[in-house]
Amino acid sequence: MPQLNKLRTALPGGLGGDTAPPPSARLRTALTVFFALDGFLFAGWVVRIPAIKQQTGASASTLGLALLGVSAGAVITMMLTGRLCRRYGSHAVTVVCGVLLSLSIALPAQTHSATSLGLVLLVFGAAYGGMNVAMNSAAVDLVAALRRPVMPSFHAAFSLGGMIGAGLGGLVAGGLSPATHLFVLTGVGLAVTAAVGPALLRHPSRSAAPAASRTPSAAKRRLDGRARRVVLLFGVIALCTAYGEGALADWGALHLEQDLHTHPGPAAAGYSLFALTMTIGRLSGTMLLERLGQTRTLVMGGATAAAGMLLGALAPSAWLALVGFAVTGLGLANIFPVAVSRAGELAGPSGVAAASTLGYGGMLLGPPAIGFLADWSSLPVALTTVALLAAAAAALGYGARNATHT
Repeated sequence: MPQLNKLRTALPGGLGGDTAPPPSARLRTALTVFFALDGFLFAGWVVRIPAIKQQTGASASTLGLALLGVSAGAVITMMLTGRLCRRYGSHAVTVVCGVLLSLSIALPAQTHSATSLGLVLLVFGAAYGGMNVAMNSAAVDLVAALRRPVMPSFHAAFSLGGMIGAGLGGLVAGGLSPATHLFVLTGVGLAVTAAVGPALLRHPSRSAAPAASRTPSAAKRRLDGRARRVVLLFGVIALCTAYGEGALADWGALHLEQDLHTHPGPAAAGYSLFALTMTIGRLSGTMLLERLGQTRTLVMGGATAAAGMLLGALAPSAWLALVGFAVTGLGLANIFPVAVSRAGELAGPSGVAAASTLGYGGMLLGPPAIGFLADWSSLPVALTTVALLAAAAAALGYGARNATHT
């Protein structure tokens, strides 16, 4: 029994049980499924954007304004989610947001104007933003318990879910209406949340622990001014790269259809390919971090993504653009996970919330920015801003080398 008690206390945040490894494995599996579900649902929405754009009669700029509803809902919610996680625990908040996201994904297909689309996307964005902050907070706690840089594996699940969601969306695009497709996704999301959610709810998260149980060093990190500045820096790095993810998710298919004259199925496959290469990159992320360190991983990733997106945006043919999307996915793969994980190491759940708010704000503000730039110039030119910000992330990553100690 004394040995079992030692195993119970070896992992922070109540992860112990009869033996430490099984609860850790169950928690890791449950979190991985929620990351995959998040990517699956989000991709299912984005591949239907061209059809919903046509259904609502929106122009590029008015569609961009409607998509701003996702941004506004998500960013406002993210500012509150850190507090909710500290009060109720990131596990419980993840499950609740999983239900809300599953329900809200059916709403966009019920709209017939850009105004009504923007309003329902506020709800969708609120659920999406809350779920992402809560999941990342839970993942940072588990990474600390495992003492290995496995954060990229969770984001690999998000990318894998996105790849599957985009692939299936492309397959059914010609046969199912957006309303039917997104309603089916609601059922899938609710079923998965009901099946996996209890595994999270059975184990309290570290973020729900009483203040007295938190270590003094953690409290000092949260209050330290330098740590806050470094968290902000990593948040900006996350923003620069998440901007590219959001831009490709919402505008990649339209670029292939509108500018390179591909059919809807192959156009949807563009985001699926991007998600596939991100998945591959993230599955190898732990190995890269252990061998190269955080600084070189950030710099090499940003430079690779910048080169790939220049090709993807300016290529004269669809197959070259697809190659560019694939290279961009490989480059962006590990930058966001590293940035959010490092922020969590420095300042705990507050750091995760701050970096996630900036990061996912970039993902969600990118699409409307692309829309306005596309109306002002052209969509290919607008997409080159993804390359510009990826290069900025590489430069900032190099500048953060003293903070990463690698």
